[in-house]
Amino acid sequence: MSPPPETPPTPSIRSLAERLGMAVGSPSIVTATVVGVVMGLAALAFIFPIEWMEALLGERVDTSTPWAALAVLMFAPAIGGLLTGLLAWSVPLRLTGHGVTQVLHGIHREGGRLPLRLWVRQWLGSTLTIGFGGSAGPEGPIVAIGAVTGSAAGRLARADTASTTALLGCGAAAGLAAVFNAPIAGIFFVLEVLLRDFSLRTFTPIVVASVVASATVQTLLGRTDPLFGVGPEFFGSGATNFTVSQVPVFLVLGVVCGVAAVAVLRTLMFAEGSFARGFERFRVPRPLRPALGGLMLGVVGAVFWWGFSSPLNSPGGLPSFFGTGYPAIRRMLDPQFYLAGADATALVLGGWLALKLVGTSLTLGSGGSGGFFAPALVLGAAIGGLFGILAQQTPWYPDASPALYALVGMAAMVAATTHAPLTAVLLVYELTGQYDFILPLMLTAAIATSLAKRLAGESLYTAELAAAGIRLGRLSDLTLLRRHSVGELPLLPPVLVLPSDSSQRLLDLAERFPVNDFAVVGEGERYLGLVAGSSLREALVYRESIPLLQVEELMRTDLPILRREDTLDLAVERFGRADIESLPVIDHQEKVVGMLTRTRLLRHYNQQLEQD
Repeated sequence: MSPPPETPPTPSIRSLAERLGMAVGSPSIVTATVVGVVMGLAALAFIFPIEWMEALLGERVDTSTPWAALAVLMFAPAIGGLLTGLLAWSVPLRLTGHGVTQVLHGIHREGGRLPLRLWVRQWLGSTLTIGFGGSAGPEGPIVAIGAVTGSAAGRLARADTASTTALLGCGAAAGLAAVFNAPIAGIFFVLEVLLRDFSLRTFTPIVVASVVASATVQTLLGRTDPLFGVGPEFFGSGATNFTVSQVPVFLVLGVVCGVAAVAVLRTLMFAEGSFARGFERFRVPRPLRPALGGLMLGVVGAVFWWGFSSPLNSPGGLPSFFGTGYPAIRRMLDPQFYLAGADATALVLGGWLALKLVGTSLTLGSGGSGGFFAPALVLGAAIGGLFGILAQQTPWYPDASPALYALVGMAAMVAATTHAPLTAVLLVYELTGQYDFILPLMLTAAIATSLAKRLAGESLYTAELAAAGIRLGRLSDLTLLRRHSVGELPLLPPVLVLPSDSSQRLLDLAERFPVNDFAVVGEGERYLGLVAGSSLREALVYRESIPLLQVEELMRTDLPILRREDTLDLAVERFGRADIESLPVIDHQEKVVGMLTRTRLLRHYNQQLEQD
């Protein structure tokens, strides 16, 4: 007697495995783990040279004669900008925007497939820019580096679009988690900003990669200290007790940060546009553009180092608005900093605020490489500190701690500029290691984000994409469309006609094949245009003219086309631009491989809604 056949797994078990990222078509836990380890090592290899270069530059300024120090300050950012410009010229990219924006472009227009050139540009370019004093942060670049690493892992595994994009998210989350020692913030940054996808099958591998990356860094460094570690004692007695009476003041802080974030975004966009127009007008070679921005930053740095050497400079000798600005943040989170007097401290905070905005605009606007997370944290801390000093002067909040408001301002500014309040709150929480301040963090970040979205519409990352005509839309249902490509859908076989064919042939073909639209091809079956069913029906009104009409007289060449690698949200967008029942899908040889119909697109979308 033969043994009974093995019982196959039930559909519910297969569905659960797929949602947990352990089924075919989803990135495996093993792959996510490998990506996490690789990014933990890569983050250390990326951040250590930047910190070493910043320390070396500060030491050179601190130990040199005044004139030599001025020369170093003036020309170091220009040298870094020149090297960055030469790198960008020698390693060109066709992706839109900087850092995270380029990753978004790759996700939503390239099917999650990012070029290795982006990895080289971000790693070397950001190291040169920040290491030589450019005002930018390493967080955006490490996100891009991780995204390229995850995308490469997907290509090596020959994964489909959905799995490649999820692995891209694994790399990005792991990179941010490793640099900031903030695994939770890394996870939510990817889910909230990059993928805009909170489904469990995406969430699981990203969590694994982020946690493994943080664990790798902690193992190698032997410590788990937060980047800006603080304790309740730093904020005075009662500062951690959030009561209803404090709600109004943090609501106002949220409004202030929301308005400030919009002003900062518009300043950065204005700077970038002004630099671009000026460079084009005077025909400045591309390799020299970041160098000119660096030279301008160096001049500002030299002037303020000479005139305000004590209050506006970092302990290492560099102006506080050079590099990442982390030393300035640590000082703004120290209550002792505010004991010098309200007027003197407010003057220093105002100087940091203005100079960091100017420095970042010069660095990023001229084409330097780097991220905006660190500048946003500095700007938010300065605004929060100023607001806290002002709150102290009122009769309602005389015991307000400016350091606490600086901490909350950091979260509000990051949230408002990125439109990612969850990420901002969790990031500041993990950077400081204190849960006691989570309530004002959440309140202020939510208010700032809502106001910034109402006033500006676009975030720092999506503004550049919107300028290029790429709209990301909302969350939820569009994420389903972006996880799949046109090539994954069953296509109708195309019915091909020649421009010289008669309209009568179209009628004959319409009776033989269940199609509404006909693809017109020329020599070598290369696509030329489309005869829409509506055009043929209009011609039937004058039936006596049918034998005299040729296909080329009915053909339309203004209709959009699709390719197999295009994501389905792009297909929806193109259907919306054309009142037609089907669109041709073209290969790289410009041959028609099939027709995608509205009906099949909607049927696939509904099936995915049921599975999610």
